Amino acid sequence: MNISFSHLKLFYVFALLSIAISSSQTPAGYDLWLEYSEIREPTILSEYQKVTNSIFFSGGNSILLNAEKELVKGLDAMLGQASDIQDSPNLSNTMWVVKKDGLNQELQSALKGYFEQIGKEGFIIKSVSVDGKNILLISANADTGILYGVFKFLQLMKMQKSLDEINLIEAPKIDLRMLNHWDNLDRTIERGYAGFSLWNWQKLPKYIDQRYKDYARANASIGINATVLTNVNANALVLTSAYLEKVAALADVFRPYGIKVYLTARFSAPIEIGGLNTADPLDKDVIKWWNNKVTEVYKYIPDFGGFLVKANSEGQPGPQNYGRTHVDGANMLATALKPFDGLVIWRAFVYSETDATDRAKQAFTEFVPYDGNFLDNVLVQVKNGPIDFQPREPFHPMFGAMPNTPLVMEFQITQEYLGFSSHLVFLPKLYEEVLDAETYRKGKNSTVAKVIDGSLFNKKISGMAGVANIGTDMNWTGHPFAQANWYGYGRLAWDPYLSSETIAEEWLRLTYSNNSEFVKPVKRIMIASREAVVNYMTPMGLHHLMDTGHHYGPGPWVGDLSRPEWNPTYYHNADKNGIGFDRTPTGSNATSQYAPEIAKIFNDPETCPEEYLLWFHHLPWDYELKNGRILWDALALKYQKGVDQVEEMISTWKQVKTYISDDQYNEVRMLLEIQLQEAKWWRNASLLYFQTFSGRELPDGVGRPEENLEYYKSLKFPYAPGN
Repeated sequence: MNISFSHLKLFYVFALLSIAISSSQTPAGYDLWLEYSEIREPTILSEYQKVTNSIFFSGGNSILLNAEKELVKGLDAMLGQASDIQDSPNLSNTMWVVKKDGLNQELQSALKGYFEQIGKEGFIIKSVSVDGKNILLISANADTGILYGVFKFLQLMKMQKSLDEINLIEAPKIDLRMLNHWDNLDRTIERGYAGFSLWNWQKLPKYIDQRYKDYARANASIGINATVLTNVNANALVLTSAYLEKVAALADVFRPYGIKVYLTARFSAPIEIGGLNTADPLDKDVIKWWNNKVTEVYKYIPDFGGFLVKANSEGQPGPQNYGRTHVDGANMLATALKPFDGLVIWRAFVYSETDATDRAKQAFTEFVPYDGNFLDNVLVQVKNGPIDFQPREPFHPMFGAMPNTPLVMEFQITQEYLGFSSHLVFLPKLYEEVLDAETYRKGKNSTVAKVIDGSLFNKKISGMAGVANIGTDMNWTGHPFAQANWYGYGRLAWDPYLSSETIAEEWLRLTYSNNSEFVKPVKRIMIASREAVVNYMTPMGLHHLMDTGHHYGPGPWVGDLSRPEWNPTYYHNADKNGIGFDRTPTGSNATSQYAPEIAKIFNDPETCPEEYLLWFHHLPWDYELKNGRILWDALALKYQKGVDQVEEMISTWKQVKTYISDDQYNEVRMLLEIQLQEAKWWRNASLLYFQTFSGRELPDGVGRPEENLEYYKSLKFPYAPGN
């Protein structure tokens, strides 16, 4: 029998994981931000011991059971004593965890007006008075609100917040808070950098891995309420009965944590698994097939969420194959799902190999004219920028341009274009930049966040999706700090107005330490890290300079691929006259897709923000910037600054060594050394290549490349992960 190296590696990973998780000591990082340790600060400890001395928990179904188990787990670990949980209220109870319908009249009166604010998923954590006696109350309208409230209370407790500071009336601002897994049925993950897929389809439905429960628990702790199990480059087999029973088993695990399951639907499924000779969305047999298939899905999974669809993009089949529109395709599926309250989430990531126009314009051109034509259970999912998850892009012009269609924000949590899981990159800083961007679609203060949460155009449903960075690695995400991107995405999906600084501090306190001598400097690392990556990869608005296919490392010289918009040379347009992509009226006129106030700023290089300068303009190498430097010197110094920032990160990490364990310190130290090496690689390769056009020397202060350009061009990585 022949066993490949990849199969041996897979077996070895799973064997190690099974041993580690079955032992009493979980591997470092496995518990994510949910590891509960005893509170050492005496005042805080005493405060929480008093208020949790006797707890009334009104239980019931599986969601409430998980909430109660979590409360006991957290309290016992942090307080160092067994919790006294009672299932009936009395005057000795110092803490109550109960839904609104379990409160007495006095308590309902004390909380009058609050329950209307929190909807089905929100919660109240508040000290109230009952017969002259103060109790701490966690309450909600529904079971999931109690679950979220318990997690929030334990997080505040773990961060050692004084009870005097806890008075929360909180509800999610976005309805659909979803992870998109780009997981394939063979357990590989497209753009996955943390091992293999969690979903063991071969052993499902009978074997339920503990990881499925731990995954659901982690998501519930940050309010994620939906998961798409399969890759957007879909496989129709997942809609067969053999796989639907496996999906149903996962749905049964996730349901007690308030999480609904979604699947990706391959548009050609009626042909591939249905025996039809067409997938035309207006064909009566195709319509009947999808109606029957949806009915079958709901027999397996009664609370199935719906379908995520990638169609007519990068070779995926879709309605345009039959001369139909995105509306025709989406509405056909939406009609089938409507009786079951299911949703269609139709991705707007489209670009055509036969369209010679600027790739950045194509999604807007294909979708905006159909605003208002989609059925009310269709949401259009739009990437944060108009190209493809680049280290920095301007916000997608579709945001704000479709007032009659709910738009779902799609962020990438996995670091496809940002150094994979080798680089420390705190992505909530990127998310925040996009969400805070002004669209001017209804005047000033019409931010992207207001488009996404539905408030700008009074949408009935809102959504945010994050392409997951989760795999079978012992710490889930490959890089310990990549956990912060999963956590931060969940926090912003709950509240898109949170600051990245707030999220970074929360995560550090929950994951590492409450010591401010650790938190302050490491938070500075996190906040600066995304800008560092932009600087050493794609400064000043450059984009899509990554090497072919795997997107690992620089490849600005690549220009021989079959489709022009796959080539880095298409995007930077470097020549002896200058560099950059002209998207003003003298070029592709992509700026016209933004509101006039934004277009005016972007069209003029004097007013265009420097971080987007080469995104919107092709400028001479000697173009003078506001600081007096010419473009070539400024570009080179940006690359160098990125390298310098990584060196600063390493220096800061060394300074906080004493506050964490040796294992925690060394793991990040080694990864930072890789990041520094690759930052220099990006700087050297990119500047040597662009220098062939500029003909100028590198300015003082920029490190000199160790190798020549041909060396960097010769590097090949046929087995780079996630390809």
